[in-house]
Amino acid sequence: MNSFILKSKTSIRILFVILCFLLGITSCKTYSEDDHKKFDLSIQNYIKKNQLKGFEKSESGLYYKIINEGSGEFIKLTDEVSFNYVGKLLNGKTFDGEHRKNPISFQMKELIEGWKEGISYLKNGGKMKLIVPPYLGYGDYQLEDIPQHSILVFDIEIVDVK
Repeated sequence: MNSFILKSKTSIRILFVILCFLLGITSCKTYSEDDHKKFDLSIQNYIKKNQLKGFEKSESGLYYKIINEGSGEFIKLTDEVSFNYVGKLLNGKTFDGEHRKNPISFQMKELIEGWKEGISYLKNGGKMKLIVPPYLGYGDYQLEDIPQHSILVFDIEIVDVK
């Protein structure tokens, strides 16, 4: 029975993430240039405060650090990717992935924009850390453990690419 409940909660969370993605395509808040600057400053302060090294900033505003690029071909938007990850807020609170025992799989096109971009820098077996501003994440949507307009920090490990 506990196994069924665990699988049901995982399924509900996955469906919710997909629903938020689909809703986000049409109705996510458009952030101003000032908002982008504010988020960028918050990310820079987070990196400095935590003495993090090796992050790059993409043109979109995504901060990423490739720990291991992996091998083979770069991951494409048409691929299905299996991965392990841990997601945290800037305050250090973990909101997902910490106790997952098995990788989860998604089509790349189903992921939030920050993940689509970041994971495209990797190959099978790659590892990275992402810092995702809200306009590349869940924007103004409130999820169970993620407040609106949150900057998200992810540790991602690619397990398989199909």
